[in-house]
Amino acid sequence: MTILDGKSLAVEIRREIGESVEQFRIRCGISPVLAAIIVGGDPASRIYVSNKEKGCKEVGIESRILQLDDSITTDELISKISELNNDPRVHGILVQRPLPNSCNEKSILDAIDPRKDVDAFHPENVGLISQGRPRFLPCTPYGVQELMLRNGIETDGKHVVIVGRSDIVGKPMALMLLQRCVGGNATVTIAHSRTKNLAEITSRADILIAAIGSPRFVTLEMVKRGAVVIDVGINRLLDGKICGDVDFDKVKEIANAITPVPGGVGPLTVTMLLLNTLTAAKLAVGDDK
Repeated sequence: MTILDGKSLAVEIRREIGESVEQFRIRCGISPVLAAIIVGGDPASRIYVSNKEKGCKEVGIESRILQLDDSITTDELISKISELNNDPRVHGILVQRPLPNSCNEKSILDAIDPRKDVDAFHPENVGLISQGRPRFLPCTPYGVQELMLRNGIETDGKHVVIVGRSDIVGKPMALMLLQRCVGGNATVTIAHSRTKNLAEITSRADILIAAIGSPRFVTLEMVKRGAVVIDVGINRLLDGKICGDVDFDKVKEIANAITPVPGGVGPLTVTMLLLNTLTAAKLAVGDDK
């Protein structure tokens, strides 16, 4: 059984990104810039944005944080995004979620210039992914794909079951795994809260990806012996401990490979955001190296 160490892989990829950022700066005379908008004082959001800021500094990307009051309206927030869209010095824009109930999330995400949409949530970027010609890839699925590729996990012809149908992980992950490319060519099943006979379906998976947001939801009986198990979930328990969507201690006994939580997929999400920001900066100046 192999523990898929996302933390160490994130360090390796960030080193590569840092080298590429430096080469880009030498070629083009500019540094990539990522602007992050955070609305309100949600503690988890502050931590996430802080981690992104630290990641930017680590690889040489300039980070700009816009802290806005939670009383902001949808139109006011869209106006702030428009300013960033029109600023040639800004290459990547992200809006940290969750947003206050007073804000129309879809309208706000749609307002981001798709060429600066480094989270890859804009409908134009989702469409490009579905057609197999992505501008950017969503950060968590991108991290999952890199984790499998760099650990020699073959997806070609494999049956992948994804538990969860979110726009952030489940749907884009399925689109990516279906593509005719390295890291794709899989047969994909998406399961969710309305799926009947769920355990029967998951137990047939060669690769099982759990992204449902429920602590230790995937039990031993739901996993085929020898399967690869990717746990995207991050859940905080009442005692303050963190666990994933998979019952790690039991499932690891029969899995061929498995990600831990923490230390699996999580560190790769921010890392792929940094890579997307560098890609956005290259696109902005027409740099294809």
